[in-house]
Amino acid sequence: MRDLKEVYKAVNKEAAEDGLDRLEEKWNKKYPIVIKSWRNNWENLSHFFKYPEDIRRIMYTTNIIESVHRQFRKLTKTKGGFPNEMSLLKLLYIGVKMQKKSGRCSVIKNGGILV
Repeated sequence: MRDLKEVYKAVNKEAAEDGLDRLEEKWNKKYPIVIKSWRNNWENLSHFFKYPEDIRRIMYTTNIIESVHRQFRKLTKTKGGFPNEMSLLKLLYIGVKMQKKSGRCSVIKNGGILV
């Protein structure tokens, strides 16, 4: 896994390509299909490096998204239903604000995104 992290945590596309070369050298014999898939799809995968590092981190980390979904499920699971979409959005907004005030929210801080 450490070798793969060199690819998707690289600072730019060129560094990622170098990491992919090292990954291929080390793992191609054991996982040829995986390496071939990375190579065949590199043109599409490399668009990832056009985004700022904070956004890329969110893209390859699902823990933050899962945490937000878990918070939303906690808020909505005891409710039978909502009269309209706006009432649901208000509940979720208030829930996020309460998490932010309690200091337990690692997703939103000062209007930005934390990872």
